[in-house]
Amino acid sequence: MKPLKTLEFGFVDAANYRRRENKDLFNRIFVKGEYLDELCEPNISFLIGEKGTGKTAYAVYLTNNFYKNIHATTKFVRETDYSKFIQLKKARHLTVSDFTSIWKVILYLLISNQIKCKENGILSSIFNKFKALDEAINEYYYGAFDPEIVQAITLIENSKEAAEMIFGKFVKLGEEESQQITFTESKFQANLGFIERKFKDALSQLKLKDNHILFIDGIDIRPSQIPFDEYHECVKGLANAIWMLNNDIFPSIKDSKGRMRVVLLIRPDIFDSLGLQNQNTKLQDNSVFLDWRTDYKSYRSSKIFGVFDHLLRTQQEKQDSLEKGNSWDYYFP
Repeated sequence: MKPLKTLEFGFVDAANYRRRENKDLFNRIFVKGEYLDELCEPNISFLIGEKGTGKTAYAVYLTNNFYKNIHATTKFVRETDYSKFIQLKKARHLTVSDFTSIWKVILYLLISNQIKCKENGILSSIFNKFKALDEAINEYYYGAFDPEIVQAITLIENSKEAAEMIFGKFVKLGEEESQQITFTESKFQANLGFIERKFKDALSQLKLKDNHILFIDGIDIRPSQIPFDEYHECVKGLANAIWMLNNDIFPSIKDSKGRMRVVLLIRPDIFDSLGLQNQNTKLQDNSVFLDWRTDYKSYRSSKIFGVFDHLLRTQQEKQDSLEKGNSWDYYFP
């Protein structure tokens, strides 16, 4: 066995494993297990666990690896994103319902970019709503869209300009009447609704070969400068948007082998505070709950024991000859 001081125990923050130089270590020490398999089930919308229980680790593993026919990306909500929402709320007099609509467009934009990058040939058809939408987005961002939430919010802030560009592309495609629709700054909700419908139409046309998951992380800690009420409204709007996309929009797409969904990483106390409709049902049927608790009597058969024993065993030169518990017993006799 190697000396304990030579073993690698990895990073406290699993986000570090997104870096290329750390991926091999993470793949070696990560334990897949039943939580990962549950997370791959199509009914899951929430990954719930206390801070430090490994939510980000599961999202990053699926982001780094093509596992069970799933492409995944992980996006983080930052303090600047909350600030943008607060500015929009004040400028547009928004409600939680409006927050949900905004989040739907943001999530549409992010998962559309993921599909474009991961699915070969998805833009090959000339008469393609998705291609028309992608061209409008490229025009809006001058071909430099950075697929992060803060970048996506700028499209919302300038909904009039974005809606006009999308309308123009769909007219050329023959999907809109040639007469001009008037978009105005004062009709923010109408502009947003138009953009949302066009994303829905474009995505409904796709025939995906693989499954796609968009993980949203980073909401566990409220930035100190963001008031609780604004933070709570933003997160509730996000959770509602994810639920609506996963259950009302994405499942209705026909004749597609691959499926798409969004998964929110969230602490149990924050989840409880959201007051979602049929919340207990969502917890039971549509969530993976990371619970590593055990007791001394049964710790050797626990999930957490398996994780730490695997971490120790996979760093030994003769790991194939070691049975479960051998490495643990050596270092902790």
